[in-house]
Amino acid sequence: MGGRGFLMEPDNLLLDQYILSQAHTNVPKTCFIPTASGDADNYIEKFYETFNKLTCEPSHLSLFSPNFIDLKAYVLQHDILYVGGGKTSNMLLLWKEWELDTILKEAYEKRMILAGISAGSICWFGEGVTDSTSGTLSKIDCLGFLTGSNCPHYDGERNRRPSYNELIKSGEIKAGYAVDDGIALHFKNEELSASVGSRPTAKAYVVNRKANKVMERELPVTYLGDRKQ
Repeated sequence: MGGRGFLMEPDNLLLDQYILSQAHTNVPKTCFIPTASGDADNYIEKFYETFNKLTCEPSHLSLFSPNFIDLKAYVLQHDILYVGGGKTSNMLLLWKEWELDTILKEAYEKRMILAGISAGSICWFGEGVTDSTSGTLSKIDCLGFLTGSNCPHYDGERNRRPSYNELIKSGEIKAGYAVDDGIALHFKNEELSASVGSRPTAKAYVVNRKANKVMERELPVTYLGDRKQ
């Protein structure tokens, strides 16, 4: 997800409900991973406040105040892993220290649902655009479960679009997907299956370089507000 979600839009849970609807169980065990925010208390509290009202069994994973005995067993008992936003670089470093990156790879291979917003979107790709390393928007190497690059907040932060375009034009970052706030990309078997939105005007793009020019191809987006809830 490029942005928004339950923290920013508590009255618009279309994307969060879409994630839950992908589970092959009526009450999916849904684990929130707020590492990128430093396990911010208000973020975790908002998660429980929201997801306790939805049809799921919510829990969270803390690496700052560990709430588990066996990390691997704790993670793999869930149906959905939902990664929150924040500082991508800090998150990835801490995941590597705890070897959570390898556990997440196993979760992916077990066909668990992996989701996330902002930093929690970037992390699944080979590369992403982040401001968490130098304070300016730059490339970051990520987990690589999905090929190419990812740029969230394409319309939500004014520097995102020109920075991503320049990184692609220069060849510093690979071609990939850019999404406005309120857009989610749904991948199955490393292939884009659907683009869905919680805002009727939000857009998603494939962005690449051709003949030293940056090309944006707009993707079809299904507005979830048109579906019966």
